Amino acid sequence: MVNSLKRTTLTLSLVLAASLALSACGRKGDLDPPSTPVDQQNKRDSKAAPVADKPFLLDPLL
Repeated sequence: MVNSLKRTTLTLSLVLAASLALSACGRKGDLDPPSTPVDQQNKRDSKAAPVADKPFLLDPLL
């Protein structure tokens, strides 16, 4: 009974430690600045070139 309780407590502790460690992944800080100046971001004069449709491996599953 005691051995089972110790094993359960150890397992739960390891799962909690792993979840806390994995949830802390990432980078805290300011957002990255935009790659183009603000005055050029909203230009509607330029037309974007159409992109050719490339089939993806998982497309048949969708």
